[in-house]
Amino acid sequence: MTEAQVHPLDVLASPVRREIVDALANLPHLAPSGRPTRSTGMTAADLARRLHLHVTTVRFHLDRLEQAGLVSSHDERNGVGRPRRRFTAHPGNLTEVTAPDAYRLLAEVLARAMAAGGATDAVEAGRQWARAHAIELTGADLPTDPDPARTAGAWLAKVGVVLDVLDRWGYQPTVTTADAGRTAELSLNHCPLRQLAVDNPAVACGVHRGVIQGALEALGEGAATVSLVPFVEPNLCVARLTTATPFPERPSP
Repeated sequence: MTEAQVHPLDVLASPVRREIVDALANLPHLAPSGRPTRSTGMTAADLARRLHLHVTTVRFHLDRLEQAGLVSSHDERNGVGRPRRRFTAHPGNLTEVTAPDAYRLLAEVLARAMAAGGATDAVEAGRQWARAHAIELTGADLPTDPDPARTAGAWLAKVGVVLDVLDRWGYQPTVTTADAGRTAELSLNHCPLRQLAVDNPAVACGVHRGVIQGALEALGEGAATVSLVPFVEPNLCVARLTTATPFPERPSP
């Protein structure tokens, strides 16, 4: 049996490989120009510097991770010379590894809603759960009554927090913007609750829509509009988040 046929969890038995995957999977979705993001990834040299390892060692482990389908690579051309090979966490197989956590979270959401009462549907159950876990989900102390974002940059920073929340469910989302930054379209690849979403979308998709709404509310964006369109492709759902706040117009040049 080749290592490419080994289950991803077996490949991740190596602490070094876990560190590499963790570094790639936890890159930010949005970053200043020139900084690595989840979609652009990192080179072997970048990873070697971050993890304090020899670049040859990193390349060896990246080869094994790529054979197992846990990372993907692409070449980046920047002027003359040889292209640089960059590596990204592969969303499909990482979702398969983390899917059991998504079902655990779903069970927690529904159990909390049943115990507390008041949640009339899955959307409300997800919203209440996100509100109750706001500090844990965002990783920061939140003001009691945060203000809505007043600029596109501040709004997209809050969208970035929502992306981190979805990461915890096992999604590997990507984001594009429209309406001068007022609308963020989240591409949610490889739903970790896919079978449930196929059989009962009102529960799986409803909870995730509620989680997005609750996270935005905790960030002061309760008036934002949230829509979730499941299965626009077999392994792709799309969420659209639009702020209710009009941003100031840019002065004419």
